[in-house]
Amino acid sequence: MSWRLSVDPGQCMGSGMCAGTAPELFVLDGDHARPVRERIPEDDERALDAADICPMQAITVRDAEGREIGPRE
Repeated sequence: MSWRLSVDPGQCMGSGMCAGTAPELFVLDGDHARPVRERIPEDDERALDAADICPMQAITVRDAEGREIGPRE
């Protein structure tokens, strides 16, 4: 099973906090961040941590069924 990562470029302000927290998962690309790859192995807490610390809440993590699991509340 895998999780799916996405970054909303309309919300992302390019702070780089996600890339600093999880450089294997996120990279800055110009003025915005993007996932290094869209699908990752499930249970990678770094993805949830990055979604939680994003100041604009631009990162979404979805489980294999498509349910939003990050950012956590």
